Amino acid sequence: MKRSLEDRIFDGVNVCLLAIIFFATAYPFYYLLVISFNSGTDVLLGGAYFWPTEFTLENYKTFFGDSKWMSALFMSVLRTGVGVVTGVLFTCLVAYGLSHQDLVFRGFYFSVVIFAMYFSGGLIPYYVVLRSLGLLNTFWVFIIPALLNTFFLLIAISFFREIPPDLKESALIDGAGELQIYFKIILPVSKPLLATMALFTGVGHWNSWLDAAYFVRDEYLRTLSYRLIEIINQSRVSLSAEAAIAGASSVTSYSLQVTAMIVSIAPIIAVYPFLQKYFVAGMMLGSVKE
Repeated sequence: MKRSLEDRIFDGVNVCLLAIIFFATAYPFYYLLVISFNSGTDVLLGGAYFWPTEFTLENYKTFFGDSKWMSALFMSVLRTGVGVVTGVLFTCLVAYGLSHQDLVFRGFYFSVVIFAMYFSGGLIPYYVVLRSLGLLNTFWVFIIPALLNTFFLLIAISFFREIPPDLKESALIDGAGELQIYFKIILPVSKPLLATMALFTGVGHWNSWLDAAYFVRDEYLRTLSYRLIEIINQSRVSLSAEAAIAGASSVTSYSLQVTAMIVSIAPIIAVYPFLQKYFVAGMMLGSVKE
């Protein structure tokens, strides 16, 4: 089909707008990558915008050679891994139970969930509860409070309701128990739901720093996000003072901060392509009702 001049102008304007939007969103990440491979003292002089003016790996050597950063990275990986597995399984388990219409006191449980979604006791009562449970300054203060996600709980309930009841009935006839049905039938057919929950839960655990700042004291329990916030607060000095502090070293607090950002972003970018096909389907959960 022959295209008119108006169509070509319209397409040209769209391409220009999309190019501007892409540059505005992608360049900040690219700029961080450039700074991470550039000498920190050279960055203070300016000029490194599209490629490193003084290429170096010292920032990454300093980052991975620092035991404090490595401990924080390990804690973030451990917290995210354990938090995703336990959070997704526990939330889905509760949702599977609430998806049954004949559950005793089902209306009361729903009322508790809805109330918990919209109301919070605040930071101080939350701290008191964690202290009474003996979770303060332990690894489980990151895991146990995040076991149940009320938002995904409602989505999972809606998803489990749409699973044909014939699957469960046939399994019951074959002698399967409720746990066998849940782990061998319900979860395998819920991959879009599990992938979506895992992605958002993982990002939440990976980026969380508030609990590491308020609820733990031991240095080995500090996460990567907390260390990143810490170095951002510590690097609020003038450029001249930063240059004086740097001295002969090519690594500055700013270049180390940017390197930590790149390291913290990389796992999310690496995992997302493998979950994308499930993530797209999971975003549509509960959007269409018949």
